[in-house]
Amino acid sequence: MRRTRVRIALACFGALASAIPCMAFAATDAAGAVPWWIWPIGLFAVSFAIGVVAVLAGVGGGVLFVPIVGGLFPFHLDFVRGAGLLLALSGALSSGPSLLRNGLASLRLAMPLALVGSTSSIVGALVGLALPTAVVQTALGVTVLAIAVLVWNTKATDIPGVRHSDPLGEALRLSGVFHDPAAGRDVDWKVHRTPAGLVAFAVIGFVGGLFGLGAGWANVPALNLLMGIPLKVSIGTSGLAISIINTSAVWIYINKGAIIPLLVVPAVVGAMVGARIGSRLLHVTHASVIRRIVIGILAAAGIRSLLQGTGIWN
Repeated sequence: MRRTRVRIALACFGALASAIPCMAFAATDAAGAVPWWIWPIGLFAVSFAIGVVAVLAGVGGGVLFVPIVGGLFPFHLDFVRGAGLLLALSGALSSGPSLLRNGLASLRLAMPLALVGSTSSIVGALVGLALPTAVVQTALGVTVLAIAVLVWNTKATDIPGVRHSDPLGEALRLSGVFHDPAAGRDVDWKVHRTPAGLVAFAVIGFVGGLFGLGAGWANVPALNLLMGIPLKVSIGTSGLAISIINTSAVWIYINKGAIIPLLVVPAVVGAMVGARIGSRLLHVTHASVIRRIVIGILAAAGIRSLLQGTGIWN
């Protein structure tokens, strides 16, 4: 069974790797030279693979979807950002029940952090839709490359082992127990530096709403490294936080008319199917493999967005 799941994961990663060159080739031609039905099929394939990778890495699908689709598909960036938020939201909602049942996510932990992040994401969405597209595209490329560097330099700790919780964390009762199958034991966890974590989630929410990246790109480092939460609980709780933060930001894009069903439907369906598979593979997939794949995809997509925003490669 374990070998089968690993093979499924590798197949999904291969699908994403093979789909990107195909979309890049198609994007070099005029949009009218490609049959319209090619784009929904391509979106579904790419979104399916992104849904698997996003859950396993805990980064949210938007941080991969927006630079890839914005750079390789013939859609305006505003529509891509709106779809990216919905994609990350649907993936988080799809995997959430499984993560909660397995004890890999804490609703009590996610709620205060997501409340702060959702408020700032609304502000970020309003600012992003007011800026010129070229400026947003260039800033997106720089941001995605910075995220790739962040992921590269992040040395996550499986079980940080916080001994004493801070006063705010104790007041909010941010603690719990989860069963670690790898260690074969129950692990008690607590949080520290809760005020700093709230500030970090405010910044994460703003940037996520600004670029339509969702909120997962820095949730896991903030939860694991800053607040001292075990890695698997950080990944699972990140998905819950994404579902709350993105719900706030996406309403701004809906109100501005930046949602196209032809773009959203295949992306969301693909991400939801992929996220369900990703949540099942979370126990058996090596984090180091996922990390290298995500870094490579982010670097390539960030360079593409940066060159497109500066007019070097349109």
